[in-house]
Order: sequence, then C-alpha cells, then structure tokens
Amino acid sequence: MKQSEVKGLSVAELQEELGKAKRSYSDLKMAHTISPLENPIQLRALRRTVARIATELTKREQ
Repeated sequence: MKQSEVKGLSVAELQEELGKAKRSYSDLKMAHTISPLENPIQLRALRRTVARIATELTKREQ
C-alpha cells in the first residue's frame, strides 16, 4: 500500500488495515520459517506497509 493510499483512508479504516496487515505479516513470516517463500521480498513490503499505516495513525492522534 502506497503512502498516498494510506492518507486517503479514515482512522477506522486505517486501524482495520493495520490489523489485517499485521496478521498477514505474521502468517507470512511463519510460512517462511517453515519453508522458504518463493518471493521473500513480500516480507519486507508487508513490514513497511505496517509501518506506514502505524505512522499515519500516530500523526493523526496529535
């Protein structure tokens, strides 16, 4: 998810997306531990998405 997409979401949508992204990252990380992923760059992309969403939520709290 790009930063421009993140900025267009409401706070409730951001919280929902953050939950989904964290679950997805956790599942993908577990799958990678058991057997290597075909594309391990997915982990980095998801981790950065989680960070983008969390950062935007923090900005909006201020």
